[in-house]
Amino acid sequence: MRPLYFLSFFLFLFASACSLRAQTAATAGARPIVDAIEIKSGKVNNVSESAIRAHIEVKVGTEYDQLMVDRSIRSLYGTGLFDFVQAEAVEQPDGKTVKVVFNVQTKYRVQSVALAGYHKFTRKKLMKKMDVPLMAGAVLDEHNIRKGCDNIREFYRKKGYSDAKVDYRVERNEVTGLGRIYIDIDEGVRRRIKAVVFSGNTEFKTKKLRGEIKTSRYKWWWSWASGSGRIDEEKLADDLDKLREFYQNEGYLDILIGEDDVRTVEKADGWVEIDINVHEGRKYFVGDISVEGEEVMNEVTITQMLKLLPGDPFSPKKLDEDRQTIEDMYGTIGRLDASVRAVRVPNVETGNIDISYQITEGDEYKIESIKIEGNDKTKNVVILRELAMRPGQIFNTMWMKNTEARLKNTRFFDEVTVAPEPTNIPGRKNLKVSVTEAPTAQFQFGVGYSTTEEGTFFVQYTQGNFDLFNWRSFFQGAGQKFQVSLNLGSYSNEVVLSFEEPYFRQQRIGLGFELYRRQTEYESDYYETTRIGATVYLRKRLFELFEGRISYTIEDVNVNMLTSTDSDILSAEAGKRLVSKLGFIIQRDTRDDLLFTTNGSRISLSSEVAGLGGDTRYFKLEGRTAFFLPTFETLSQCISVLARAGTVWPFERNTKINGVDYSVPIFDRFFLGGSQSLRGFEYHDVGPKDPDTKDPIGGNSYAFASLEYTIKIAEQFRIAMFYDWGFVNQGSANFNPVLFNDDWGIGLRMLVMNNPLSLDYALPINSDDLNDKGGQFNFSFGTRF
Repeated sequence: MRPLYFLSFFLFLFASACSLRAQTAATAGARPIVDAIEIKSGKVNNVSESAIRAHIEVKVGTEYDQLMVDRSIRSLYGTGLFDFVQAEAVEQPDGKTVKVVFNVQTKYRVQSVALAGYHKFTRKKLMKKMDVPLMAGAVLDEHNIRKGCDNIREFYRKKGYSDAKVDYRVERNEVTGLGRIYIDIDEGVRRRIKAVVFSGNTEFKTKKLRGEIKTSRYKWWWSWASGSGRIDEEKLADDLDKLREFYQNEGYLDILIGEDDVRTVEKADGWVEIDINVHEGRKYFVGDISVEGEEVMNEVTITQMLKLLPGDPFSPKKLDEDRQTIEDMYGTIGRLDASVRAVRVPNVETGNIDISYQITEGDEYKIESIKIEGNDKTKNVVILRELAMRPGQIFNTMWMKNTEARLKNTRFFDEVTVAPEPTNIPGRKNLKVSVTEAPTAQFQFGVGYSTTEEGTFFVQYTQGNFDLFNWRSFFQGAGQKFQVSLNLGSYSNEVVLSFEEPYFRQQRIGLGFELYRRQTEYESDYYETTRIGATVYLRKRLFELFEGRISYTIEDVNVNMLTSTDSDILSAEAGKRLVSKLGFIIQRDTRDDLLFTTNGSRISLSSEVAGLGGDTRYFKLEGRTAFFLPTFETLSQCISVLARAGTVWPFERNTKINGVDYSVPIFDRFFLGGSQSLRGFEYHDVGPKDPDTKDPIGGNSYAFASLEYTIKIAEQFRIAMFYDWGFVNQGSANFNPVLFNDDWGIGLRMLVMNNPLSLDYALPINSDDLNDKGGQFNFSFGTRF
């Protein structure tokens, strides 16, 4: 009986639960019906009722839903037009319906904005600097007003008015719903820094400390252009941090420079002097250096790589660099998990700081497999051939960094990450290469102007990640280079088609060709030159950063006389020639940036032999070099030195006029003058001239040098000062500089449509009787080398 009793009891409980659940469901489903929706506005009503109802999801005749009401409130707040929104459901007398009442308080709108107290700048300029929507009719938002006042205050601060004050007040009209904004400006005195002086500095001279900070004295035109020489609290705070870091890295770990140690001394006429008091403290030196936990490497090998040595001033920066160096050393032998702690141990007896490097070497790892992800269009083989490691090799963190840099340098990817990935195999990890594809095609067209070409029209299509045989991916993904361009100018026309396979047969050998037609007539008023040809070349990395290129060029050159001339020299050049030549170039390029170079160098030596068939026979040799040296980190200042020299020897001396040999055709001689060489002279106007027409006829030897100093004024904008020197001589291997020409000038460097643009104005210093035509303005695209 007892089991039957318990069974009956559980059945009763189950039935009761089901009944309760059904009743609850029935109750939940009996929601009231919305009978009406009412909008109640406060005294200020700047939003129409229809606009409010457009944001209300609840509808008359539907069941009341609190979630829909909540969404309606959020939607109204989201418009930014309301200060207050509330909704309530009012039960109707029938007990089955409700009226939903929305109580809203709209924001005021701007009637006008009045500025007072300003004298140094116009109202229009200050309103623009506010950079917030405060025009008449806009929503009156005090957050925007405060932000606008802060922007005006910041503008004054940058202009040297460090004490400028900007306050506001608002007058609201409840009847109209409009508000008048009054902004009061107290400009204060414009302060310019007369001097930055230091006190308490016994170890370092004031000049040295000034070089460590950005706060500097006012330097008139330079400060006007760069914004320096004015009090900037944020910059000054950063400068104090830099001074502390500088002292600490020189061994002065107890250095104290507080805010109370900086005084601003008022001088006459708005000038101020900033006095920074330095509490240097004692100087600490490195004591004994020990290494613990090393087994794979010995202590001697490790300590030989350290920069911080016993007896050196203690430097936290160098200590951290040495710690990273040790970890990198272990990373080169597959110890990816190696960690190094650099422990400072004060030595009470000597007063120095001993250093103990505590090493946890970790396990050695080899590469199990290579995983590539993110390459939606680029083929795996294009990425694999850039890798410095292969499966089965020991991991090398330096090679990983090198691989990452090489993949970034292809410019196929916006982001590249090369990292180890864990596996289930002991002592093995995968090498994971993650990339984000970058756009590699460029289509450009437009009109331009240069002092040589005058007006030009150009169209160009470039694909840096081309695939000649893959039409399904729109000819992308194999890492090949393709370009086709058309240039139409006032004095020249050019059509070029070029292609290169940088890894011919998956070897580090580039194979390419170029087809071209070039027509120019800016060399002379008497003739034009048309060159139609093709070049095929192979290039390969020879050793270190040196690259070699061998090429073969065949071209048909036509010198067409535009008008009759009495010149025997120019007349001898008329007609067609077939040029067949073999070329070789070896070059080395370490520039940090191909557009705005500030560090590195480029060196090249080229030679050409013409005479493998054709009508022209000569040997040409030319060397070029460019060095870029950073001078000061401030404004990224840089000095560059360019040098070129070349000569050409004819194999046959069969064209002599008045005892002078002109066997080398005019289109293969050397010229100077113009935007790419001596900028104080007209195009090709430096060198030998035709005795009859006075036109440039070029020479068989030349030398050129240029010194340029550039300063960064803004991102992708620099100013330049330069000096150019050079000469062109008639004879082969004649480098007598007695007939040199030179010039000096100033210029601008900027980036336009991702192309470097140069604007230069140069004045000749030494010239001949024919080429001194005064100052020359040069306008050109591209970089000089």
